Amino acid sequence: MQLSTSARSPSHTSGFFAATRWTMVLSAAGQGSGTGFRALGELCQCYWRPLYTYLRWRGIDAQEAEDLTQEFFARLLQGNGLATVDPDKGKFRSFLLASLKHFLANECDWARALKRGGGVPPIHLDALDAEKRRQLEPSDDLSPDKAFDRQWALTVLDQALSRLRAEFSSAGKEVLFEELKGYLTGDGKADSHAAAAERCGLSEGAVKVAVHRLRRRYRELLRDEIAQTVSTAVEVDEEIRNLFASFR
Repeated sequence: MQLSTSARSPSHTSGFFAATRWTMVLSAAGQGSGTGFRALGELCQCYWRPLYTYLRWRGIDAQEAEDLTQEFFARLLQGNGLATVDPDKGKFRSFLLASLKHFLANECDWARALKRGGGVPPIHLDALDAEKRRQLEPSDDLSPDKAFDRQWALTVLDQALSRLRAEFSSAGKEVLFEELKGYLTGDGKADSHAAAAERCGLSEGAVKVAVHRLRRRYRELLRDEIAQTVSTAVEVDEEIRNLFASFR
């Protein structure tokens, strides 16, 4: 699916950008801000799956990768976690992977039973789902870093799709969303507009308009989701290009 990087969204406005989760973390770095820690925790909850994928592609078994991911977040979210954030390193994706590599370099014994927490609530990990996704990845010429970037891109797409589904659900249009989402995901369930119109009890023209609006809103939400992980509006388009390059 081709996504235009010129679509307008709230992330183009400086006022919105000042309030994204990652910019809140950056502004709170070194200050011990509760708001900054909450924003960091929300980002970690959303983006743990690429880290798990990276560990698995490093050759670490599934249970140990789950333990290490949890331990990494526990340490990151402890009292001095924001001290490691460099405001000059603009992307959460880059910060998180660099932090994980540093953590692994200093983790002397991966095989030991890890003592998690320090009073930090654990991040919810659906490792079974992550493992199923990992097994679908092509095994040839995929480095751990490339696997991380590809899973990050998939996570961003999933987050945007989940938000779009929630919007339709709150408007009482779950059935319409399930009917039309194939036009977004390319999963083979999108047939002719006429057939979709017949199933939905709409005119073919109304379905075409609905699909156009669905795609436009999805692009907006995708840009907004990416904006949550970078520090400037300029970086949104760059991040879109980098993430979609991971599928090549």
